[in-house]
Amino acid sequence: MNVHDSERLSGLLEEAGYVRAPEGTGEGEADIVVFNTCAVRENADNRLYGNLGRLAPIKARRPGMQIAVGGCLAQKDRDTIVNKAPWVDVVFGTHNIGSLPVLLERARVQEEAQVEIAESLEAFPSTLPTRRESAYAAWVSISVGCNNTCTFCIVPALRGKEKDRRPGDILAEVETLVAEGVTEITLLGQNVNAYGSDIGDREAFSKLLRACGKVEGLERVRFTSPHPRDFTDDVIAAMAETENVMPQLHMPLQSGSDTVLKAMRRSYRQERYLGIIEKVRAAMPDAAISTDIIVGFPGETEEDFEQTLHVVREARFAQAFTFQYSKRPGTPAAEMEGQVPKAVVQERYERLVALQEEISWEENKKQVGRTLEVLVAEGEGRKDDATRRLSGRAPDNRLVHFARPEEPVRPGDVVTVDITYAAPHHLLAEGPARGVRRTRAGDAWERRNAAEEKKPAGVMLGLPTVGAPPPQPVAPTAGCGCD
Repeated sequence: MNVHDSERLSGLLEEAGYVRAPEGTGEGEADIVVFNTCAVRENADNRLYGNLGRLAPIKARRPGMQIAVGGCLAQKDRDTIVNKAPWVDVVFGTHNIGSLPVLLERARVQEEAQVEIAESLEAFPSTLPTRRESAYAAWVSISVGCNNTCTFCIVPALRGKEKDRRPGDILAEVETLVAEGVTEITLLGQNVNAYGSDIGDREAFSKLLRACGKVEGLERVRFTSPHPRDFTDDVIAAMAETENVMPQLHMPLQSGSDTVLKAMRRSYRQERYLGIIEKVRAAMPDAAISTDIIVGFPGETEEDFEQTLHVVREARFAQAFTFQYSKRPGTPAAEMEGQVPKAVVQERYERLVALQEEISWEENKKQVGRTLEVLVAEGEGRKDDATRRLSGRAPDNRLVHFARPEEPVRPGDVVTVDITYAAPHHLLAEGPARGVRRTRAGDAWERRNAAEEKKPAGVMLGLPTVGAPPPQPVAPTAGCGCD
């Protein structure tokens, strides 16, 4: 969601006349640097102030340069950012990202920092101009905010209560994207499958999935992140029965211990969670299921942690995003007794990672010998040039590296390959591709590439998301179940 907000910020600035700086532009050469921040984990704070400190001498040498800080940390820290880093020009929150161009201009004219933090959503962000990072895969927000009260999470306090978009507006955006060449969309929400609670329809999310299935030209539909509490049978049925909804599910666990789940205020227990996994596998045997897990929540005992390992063994996740508990000021968990010593957390974390690595590898080995359709991605394989391979995502979202076909292949095209090798985090197809399907998405990528080459040199440095993963248009960013 932070990455998609950064796309909107880019769109706003480009509409206001700014141009993205060319790749390779140094920070000292940019006129504007914008940080879009996350507040889920403590290291986001450290990274932000470290980056701002590094920019201070650069800005001192270039008086016209501007620095803006937005997102969740801005909403949380407000005036603290300017106090700690008085060289920052603009601070804006999660509810008013549309104000950025005006605030930059005001700071320039008045020659003083502008801090504007709205307390509630001014307009649904999807109404803002967006510069999408991918020509073939796109994020589509269906809601913002969260009604949950998880004790470890500060996001609801920063993003506000859940607000749902009208289904017609969502589908109109999807249809527009498809008309532009997009073939894969990812539906986004802090608690994506709670969609409908704000508009009074408990089955709104399953209906939305089925409606996406009727959009001609839309080949892949994904969503993130759901909450086990709201994961109902009608959603499972819609996933299984809608051809373009991919056999992939990201279902945050957080802990396998009922005691810890209760302390977290997660409104499900181990039995309920494993029951959902069982139903999903019965309906979609080939589904790849991933999760989020927090290690070392206050009060977690060795017995509690063993329950988490038990769920990991039972669920056999294709992938798990594992985090050591991070104390966030302003959350109930930060004040709880029984804070687990760092050394204990680290040891448990390493055991969990080792177990999940073993399971991920075993599950990936089951893919060897299968023939898969891979949506070719841009920038997913860091060693592709050295290995003369390309990379992309299988329907279940597994990363696949494959031998470069003789015929030209573009990001957005689809390649059919045979899997010959499996590693814990990727699959490999070493033989020749069975077939290459050139797509409208590939055409769209080609058109965008040609347009980018004609653009003049830019003046704006890109918008890093501090504390969040880098953009991965084909693979949904991992959430914590409420971020």
